[in-house]
Amino acid sequence: MTIESLPGSSGYLDAERRKITYFSNGYVLGLTAVAGIGGLLFGYDTGVISGALLYIRDDFEAVNESSFLQETIVSMALVGAIFGAAAGGWINDAYGRKKATLLADVVFAIGSVVMAAAPDPYVLIFGRLLVGLGVGVASVTAPVYIAEASPSEIRGGLVSTNVLMITGGQFLSYLINLAFTEVPGTWRWMLGVSAVPAVVQFSLMLFLPESPRWLYMKKDKSEAIVVLSKIYDPYRLVEEIDQLSAALEEEHQRKTSVSYWDVFKKKEIRLAFLAGAGLQAFQQFTGINTVMYYSPTIVQMAGFSSNQLALLLSLIIAALNAAGTIVGIYLIDHFGRRKLALSSLFGVIISLILLSVAFFLESSITSSNGLYGWLAILGLALYIAFFAPGMGAVPWTVNSEIYPESYRGICGGMSATVNWVSNLIVAQSFLSIAEAAGTGATFLILACVAVLAFVFVAVYVPETKGLTFEEVERIWKVRAWGIGYASEGLLDGRES
Repeated sequence: MTIESLPGSSGYLDAERRKITYFSNGYVLGLTAVAGIGGLLFGYDTGVISGALLYIRDDFEAVNESSFLQETIVSMALVGAIFGAAAGGWINDAYGRKKATLLADVVFAIGSVVMAAAPDPYVLIFGRLLVGLGVGVASVTAPVYIAEASPSEIRGGLVSTNVLMITGGQFLSYLINLAFTEVPGTWRWMLGVSAVPAVVQFSLMLFLPESPRWLYMKKDKSEAIVVLSKIYDPYRLVEEIDQLSAALEEEHQRKTSVSYWDVFKKKEIRLAFLAGAGLQAFQQFTGINTVMYYSPTIVQMAGFSSNQLALLLSLIIAALNAAGTIVGIYLIDHFGRRKLALSSLFGVIISLILLSVAFFLESSITSSNGLYGWLAILGLALYIAFFAPGMGAVPWTVNSEIYPESYRGICGGMSATVNWVSNLIVAQSFLSIAEAAGTGATFLILACVAVLAFVFVAVYVPETKGLTFEEVERIWKVRAWGIGYASEGLLDGRES
């Protein structure tokens, strides 16, 4: 669906609008970069534990002897992230994106110190829980903050910059893992230095404004206009203020506060949440964080026994992930969210099948001279190359833009919670399933899930490239109630 096809659309695809590019406003890029440090925390944590786990097993015999304990050390951060994301939506709506970010930084930094000082696996697990709480809040907050400060023409690329920070954090974690391989207390340094970016973001965020849309809707219109004037030229500023005024009027007419139940009670919101939460679930069930958490272990499964070699090869995988995300930043606003996700999933399916075949052959043939191990590494690299530009970026971008202002925090938090729950299920079960069914069969299962994801995106996810928040709202109005209702207010009380 295009802007022009939406009833009541402004359709201002004129010269003024086309002038806006990714690098055209340094102020917006600055906001994006600082908010994106939340993505860096997210990425560093998911990446660092994969390398640290190799050395935690060496220090704690109980961990080395128990796959369950290994999975719990990884997964406890995900448990924290589930609660952090669930609470983060409410915190964002009630107190603003800025305060939510500051809170996430404090909790994350405390968790990092606890992990670094842990005398046993159980204190380490508690530290992982605290870090997860911070990551969960940040995962909701950063995409929304960036989206609400972004012109619609480049919103996809700017929100994807947060995903680049996630993948960059993963790459940084592997560099740090390698740097500390010969240092006493290896894994403690790996986990402890993660407090640094949290402290940096906290310090910088104190000097940045609140999200202009949140300010306008919840607190101070004049302050919001000051921020908006730094983002838009006078022509666009008037249009943005008009759209915010209309949205605020609708909220005042509704008079009742938004509840979690309203997400499922109102048909248009329910449809939007289905698309957003489905994307988040399939991002995890197609295996991405399994690959990032356990890539050193997967490399060792492929026949490379050295910890340092495993980390080095995983560093290459992380670099591909970051490079693929840079490609996605360009493609998401040119190729479109939906097409990019479908293309990405097609490549993911092929890559997972290749991985499955490599491990099946490795287990069935006694002497392969490492050929199938390298085939598995190639499969991992291709997987990342296909996943990162599309399914890495699209779910977070789509979820930052498909919900109405009054539902953005709640729905964003609920959708991020779905992501983390799915992440937990995969992380907690991957090694156990691989031990029981074989690594080849496990990757084949992920390939089948990727096929389901392809069908889901094709059927349920609309194209939102270049649309304003208000135009995206009308997509769900049309889908819920038909073309005749598209020009009416979105939140008019209809339920079904």
